[in-house]
Amino acid sequence: MVLQSHDVSDLCIGKPPVRWLPPSSTVADAIAEIEAGGGRGPDAAVAVWDGTKGEVDGRVCMADVHLFLCGGDGEAASLASPAAALQATLSDLLAAGAPPVRRIEPHARSRARHVVVEAVDAFLDGAHCLVVPIRERWRRAAAAAAGEMCMCWLTVEDVVRFFVGCIGLFAPTASLSVSQLGIVREATLAVAAGDRALSAVPLLRAALATHSSVAVITGAGIAPRLAGEVSPSALCSCDVSVAAAIAALSAGDLTAFLHRSDLRCRRNLPGMVDLLYAGDPSSWPPSPSSSSSSSSSSSSLSSFSSSSEDEAEDGYKHYAPAPCARRDNNRQIIACHPGSSLVAVMAQAVAHRVTQVWVVDFDDGELVGVVRFLDVLWVLREHLNQPPPDLPIEFLIN
Repeated sequence: MVLQSHDVSDLCIGKPPVRWLPPSSTVADAIAEIEAGGGRGPDAAVAVWDGTKGEVDGRVCMADVHLFLCGGDGEAASLASPAAALQATLSDLLAAGAPPVRRIEPHARSRARHVVVEAVDAFLDGAHCLVVPIRERWRRAAAAAAGEMCMCWLTVEDVVRFFVGCIGLFAPTASLSVSQLGIVREATLAVAAGDRALSAVPLLRAALATHSSVAVITGAGIAPRLAGEVSPSALCSCDVSVAAAIAALSAGDLTAFLHRSDLRCRRNLPGMVDLLYAGDPSSWPPSPSSSSSSSSSSSSLSSFSSSSEDEAEDGYKHYAPAPCARRDNNRQIIACHPGSSLVAVMAQAVAHRVTQVWVVDFDDGELVGVVRFLDVLWVLREHLNQPPPDLPIEFLIN
C-alpha cells in the first residue's frame, strides 16, 4: 500500500528543531523562549526536556501559559498573583493539566519502520503532539557536537495536510458528507456569550487537549447560534495580558478581544499590563504592547462588544451558515453544512489553519455541531482498516 511506504520522517521535512527548556525553568523563561523563537502563534512552543536521549516531558505554548495564569478552577491563586505564577516551574505548569506528548522514532536501520498510520494511532490514543528525532545527517552531526539530539514537532494538522495530498486513496469515503459519516459531534464545549470568560477556562483546557475550540453561543437551550469562538490557537497569538482579559471580560467580549488584528483593543483594558507586570520588571519577559500601553487612553470594557447592523437583540453577532467563512477582523469563523463532503471540510480546515470546522444548519444558521481533526483521522483510519475491494478477473489479467 502507498501509505505503508511513507515514514513519519517524510512529514518532518523542512521542520525546524524544537526549542527546549529543562523542567526546572520558569514559566517566564518559557515565554521569553517562545518570543525568541520568532513570535507567537499555534506553532510557537517549547519542549520541556533535558536535551538528551530521554523522553520529552511536555510541550508548552502560550495557550498553556494563559490557562495556567487563569487557573483551573476559575479562582486560582495564580490569577490573584500572576507575578508569582510566572516564577513557577514548567513542571508545575505541566502538572496543572498540560496535554501529553509522545515521542516516535523515524525510520532507522536498527529500528522498525514507523509509518504514518502509526502517527495517526498515536493521536487517536490521546497524544496531543508527537516529537520526532531529526535524522538529517548535518543536523545529527551538529547535535552530536553539542552533546544533544535534534527533535521536531509533528502535529495533527501535519498529518491531515498529508492526507489531503493523497486524498484519492480514500475514495469513496472522502466524497461522503460529514453527516453520512457520523462525525458531526455535538458542540459540548460551549459557553453563553454573556457568561464570564473565566468560566470557560476548564472548557479551554479540554479544547486544547482535543484540538478543538470553545463555542460562544446565544440562544442556549432553544436554538443555539454562534456568536464567536475562543480557540487555543487564538490564545497562542496573544501576550500574557490576555489572562487579564479572560478575568475581566464576558465570553462574547473576549471573542472581540482575541480576533482583532491590531493591538488597540488590548491597550483599552485599563490596568491590564500593570496587573500582569507587577513586581520586578527585570524578571518579566518583554511584551510588544507594554511599551505603548501607558500612553493609550482607557476605554470602557463594553467597547469590545460586537456592533453592526447584523447584531441580534442580545447584542452579539450571529453567523450566517456560509459554506466557507473566513477568519478576519469581523470575527467570522470557519463553518460548513451537514451535507459538506469530508474532503471539502479537510481542505477548508487546512486552508484556514484550523483544527476543527463548525457545522451550522443551512436554513436558519443554528449550530448543529463540530467536526474535529481527530474525528477526521478516525474516519480515515477506519477506511484503511477495510479490506481492499475485489477486482474483476479481467482487470487483474490486463
